[in-house]
Amino acid sequence: MFGPIRGSWRDMNWKGWWGDSPPYHVPTFVLTHHARPPIQMEGGTTFYFVTGGIHEALERAREAANGMDVRIGGGPSTIQQYLREGLIDELHVAISPVLLGGGERLFEGVNLRASGYECVSFVASEKATHVVLRRKKHPDA
Repeated sequence: MFGPIRGSWRDMNWKGWWGDSPPYHVPTFVLTHHARPPIQMEGGTTFYFVTGGIHEALERAREAANGMDVRIGGGPSTIQQYLREGLIDELHVAISPVLLGGGERLFEGVNLRASGYECVSFVASEKATHVVLRRKKHPDA
């Protein structure tokens, strides 16, 4: 969601897809294998580059959120990692009827039912269907 870069940061001037004012307006933690200094943008977005994996990124995001919700965005691999670890309470999927080719399978290797997820709402519109999946709370939680 930050950019098309794979591998080391070849262009340190790249500041993401969104121009000078990204739509996030909160601290945003980017998973990467390659360290990079934070980038402060207009509108309250600061990109922090996390090399320690999903648990570190989530911990830092929770600290920054100070009790508010944390949202996880990214491609299928990122979402799959968080789902497999049971770290997503609610998942909002927007499905648009556009054929893009093979792509990556969002739920590859993830058994949502066995992980306790259930569909709690779905809304269809002309341009997309929105599905919300929520993980049932464990009785001991």
